[in-house]
Amino acid sequence: MRAAVATAVNTPLSLVERDVPTPGPGEVLVRMTACGVCFTDLNLIRGHYPFARFPVVPGHEITGVVEAVGEGVTFPTVGTAVGAQFLYDSCGHCDYCVRGDQILCPSKRVTGIVVDGGYAEYALLKAGYVTPLPAGLDPIAAAPLMCAGITAFNGLRQAGIRPESRVAVIGSGGIGALAIRYAVAMGARVAVLGHSRRAEEQALSMGAELFVATSEQEPAAGLKAWDGGANVILNAAPTTAAAAAAFGGLAPDGTLVLCGYDGEPLSLPTQPMVLNRLHVMANPSGSPHDLRDTLAFSAAHGILPEINTISLDQASATLDAMGAGTSHGRSVIVF
Repeated sequence: MRAAVATAVNTPLSLVERDVPTPGPGEVLVRMTACGVCFTDLNLIRGHYPFARFPVVPGHEITGVVEAVGEGVTFPTVGTAVGAQFLYDSCGHCDYCVRGDQILCPSKRVTGIVVDGGYAEYALLKAGYVTPLPAGLDPIAAAPLMCAGITAFNGLRQAGIRPESRVAVIGSGGIGALAIRYAVAMGARVAVLGHSRRAEEQALSMGAELFVATSEQEPAAGLKAWDGGANVILNAAPTTAAAAAAFGGLAPDGTLVLCGYDGEPLSLPTQPMVLNRLHVMANPSGSPHDLRDTLAFSAAHGILPEINTISLDQASATLDAMGAGTSHGRSVIVF
């Protein structure tokens, strides 16, 4: 099988030939349909994860079909269309695992960073950590739902979104566009924050009622003028500073959710937090049950990202373009 392998930090991917692996106990062999190219894959190459294992096959936005199963696996069966996510596996017995919060397990392993992922024609995955795809869901367009989708959906859910919540989304790229559409489908009122008005028309077409161009107006002031502020601010931009700048736009008892960030520390004013009972949280993707819910909700509401399809040979160049800021849309490797 062909695979693209990350061999070291700041090194282009290597295209190699490998034997098709055989699933062991508890494993499934998945024949790849598609794998999304995520900013996390670029951060792997940039050396942002000290726990990364090299060489490693990147990719954690996986869709495919179960080709074979290992000993003890009764589900999913051969021929099942499945998706696989950022969370590769976990210990299975800690308090987090037994309550269904496997994503918080201290011993969790991450697909495409410490265990081979989806930039290959086949992948070995844990049977209990792959998710059957809902009938009728396009497996190629759905690939980014395995990371961008679950991150946006679960971020809104963990923040306590309700119908009629005022939700502000910073950025309208991969995670942001899905967060906008999910929030609208959940019955929320939505505002979008972007640097310029270039994305305004797109944001309004997705159901947002307000667009704040932060190059023209302070983001916090723009949100405060929106019926007293946002109940939830979800930062989908890859910068911590954007989240900090919008924080003052929260309504009392509001929550800032970090889905996007960079290496800068988050610095926030203490007194307004105390006086208004403001909350800050981060959302590291989700657990298997969260992905099931994300896919079911996406299928029910017809929510899929706009994608650009590429070949495995184009993966390295696509990551370079992402790093240079010249790529547009969500790229998906099709096998």
